[in-house]
Amino acid sequence: MKRESGIDKDTATTRHDTVREAYSFACMRCGHGWEQDYEIQHLEYADGRPLIVYYADGERVPSPLTRPTCRFCDGHVVRIMRSGRVSTADAALPGHWER
Repeated sequence: MKRESGIDKDTATTRHDTVREAYSFACMRCGHGWEQDYEIQHLEYADGRPLIVYYADGERVPSPLTRPTCRFCDGHVVRIMRSGRVSTADAALPGHWER
C-alpha cells in the first residue's frame, strides 16, 4: 500500500482538485474566537464514494464542520462562520486600538 499525506492509495484511487477554505469560529461556551485555513482534498474510493480529507497547518485534521472543538476550553458548542468574521468583530470591540 502506498501512502501520500496519510491516504491509502489502494483505497482512494481518484484524485480531484485540492481547494483552500477558511472559516471563523466562535465558542458559545467561553466566547473564544479564532480563524483557520484548511487545505481540502476531494478524493474518491474505488467504488465511487467521496472521500474528503482536511489539513490545517500541514496536519491532517477531522472536518471542522462535523464537531468543532474550542481551542481554549475544549467545548463543542462552536459557531462556524465565513472567514474574516472574528477579525471584524475584534476590530469593532471598544479598546481595540489600545491593544
